[in-house]
Amino acid sequence: MTQTMKASDVRSNWSQLLNKVFRGETEVVVEKSGIPVAAIVSAQDFEKLQQMKQRRNQDFALISEIRTAFKDQTSVQIQKGVTKAIAQVRRESKNQNAFSK
Repeated sequence: MTQTMKASDVRSNWSQLLNKVFRGETEVVVEKSGIPVAAIVSAQDFEKLQQMKQRRNQDFALISEIRTAFKDQTSVQIQKGVTKAIAQVRRESKNQNAFSK
């Protein structure tokens, strides 16, 4: 369960909130003047968030590499190359399956 609390309420209930977050009973969005400014989550959830951010950064780096590699090709040229590569992989897979029988 996620609850939203004023920063002043968080300060006055800090110890109790930390225990609840640690036990997985709640997550807290902290508001200041009605604006969300922070969140309190368990260390385990924070680690998962860090891992997701790292995977996202790796994915974007890969996309950037691909974009750079194909920057001089039109979308039609790229589509033809993709179609050709898929056909090649399917041929190789079919041949490999034929040899394994």
